[in-house]
Amino acid sequence: MSLSNKLTLDKVDVKGKRVVMRIKAAIPSIQHCIDHGAKSVVLMSHLGRPDGVPMPEKYSLAPVAEELKALMKREIIFLKNCVGSEVESACADPAPGTVILLENLRFHVEEEGKGKDAAGNKVKADAAHVEAFRASLSKLGDIYVNDAFGTAHRAHSSMVGVNLPQRASGFLMKKELDYFAKALENPERPFLAILGGAKVKDKIQLISNMLDKVNEMIIGGGMAFTFLKVLNNMSIGTSLYDEEGAKIVKDLMAKAEKNGVTITLPVDFTTADKFDENANTGQASVSTGIPDGWMGLDCGPESIKLFVEAVGRAKQIVWNGPVGVFEWDKFSKGTKAVMDKVVEVTGKGCITIIGGGDTATCCAKWDTEDKVSHVSTGGGASLELLEGKVLPGVDALSSL
Repeated sequence: MSLSNKLTLDKVDVKGKRVVMRIKAAIPSIQHCIDHGAKSVVLMSHLGRPDGVPMPEKYSLAPVAEELKALMKREIIFLKNCVGSEVESACADPAPGTVILLENLRFHVEEEGKGKDAAGNKVKADAAHVEAFRASLSKLGDIYVNDAFGTAHRAHSSMVGVNLPQRASGFLMKKELDYFAKALENPERPFLAILGGAKVKDKIQLISNMLDKVNEMIIGGGMAFTFLKVLNNMSIGTSLYDEEGAKIVKDLMAKAEKNGVTITLPVDFTTADKFDENANTGQASVSTGIPDGWMGLDCGPESIKLFVEAVGRAKQIVWNGPVGVFEWDKFSKGTKAVMDKVVEVTGKGCITIIGGGDTATCCAKWDTEDKVSHVSTGGGASLELLEGKVLPGVDALSSL
C-alpha cells in the first residue's frame, strides 16, 4: 500500500458537486469545498461507543453541529439520522453551499459490523443490512472525502463502503499520509525510532518492522525491563515483565545486529516502592539491579544522557510511547528530557513525527504540538502503519 499516490482533495473538482465527508478535525477540508463551489458538504462522524444502539441523550452529534456553526460562522443543518429515505431526500438537492451534519454513524450496528443489542448481548450485523447502509451513505454525495485518519485502521462502512467514483483524502488525512510516507518510504538518515510503552508483545510487530527502516532505536518505558532481564539477567524487582514478549527479545536483537541497527536501552532508573504518584523513590542501575518490592518507573540521568545523544544524531525521528510514567511528575524526567531534545532538533531541521496515543498526550502536556514536525491524530492508525500494516480506510481511497 503506497501512501504517496492517493487522490487528494486539492486534485478534485468539487464545483456544483455534493461532497460526502468522513471527518475528525476537518474544518480546512470543509472550507475548501465551500470556497470551491461545492453544492453541499455532508459530514459523517462517530462519537463514543454506542455499539449500534441509538443513544442520542449520551452520544448525539447535535452539540457538534452547534460548535461547528460557531467555528465556521455559518448555518449547519443537523439531521437526526445518517441513512434512510429522509436523510437521502434532505441531501438530494440542497441549496448551493449547504453544510449538513449527520447523526452518529455508530447508532447503527451496520457501521462497525458488530455491536450489542439493548440487553447488552453481542450482535453481528446482517450482511444485507450492511449493504443497504452503505448504499444509503453512497447516495448522499457525488464525491467521497475521508479526513478521519484516526479511524483509518478500521474497515467500517463509512471508511470503506461509500461507493463513489472519486474517493479522496482530506487535508488532515493528506498531512498524515505525507509524513508517514516520508518516514516509511523515503526517510532522511540517520533515522531514529524511539519506542516506549509497557508490553513487548504489543510492540513486537512495531519493533520488527522498524528494524527494517531505521539506523538507531531507543527502547524505553516498561518494556525495557523485559529486554534487560533477558539480555543482562538484570534483577528488575516488581517492574513490568512480559513473559510472552521475553521469548522474542533475542530474535529482535539478532535482527537489529543483522540490519546494523544501533539499539539503546536504559542503563539506570528512578524506582518506586509502589505504583503510586506519591511513592518513595530511589535510584538503581543495570549493574545494581532493582531491589525486591521496588519497580522502575522512569529512566535515570545516565540513560537520559544516552537517549538525548541519540536524538541529537538523528535527521528523522519517529516516536511512539513514553520512556517513563510521564503522567506523574516524579517519573516524568526521562520523557520530558527526550521531548525537550526532540523540540530542539526539530528547530534545526530534523523531521520529528509523534505517533498518536500517549506520546501525543505528552505533547499536549508540555505544549509542544507546534514545536515538532507532526503529531499524529491517530493512535491505533499510526501504530498499525508503523507496524507495516495496510490501513483499510487508506486502501479504499482512489489511487492517482
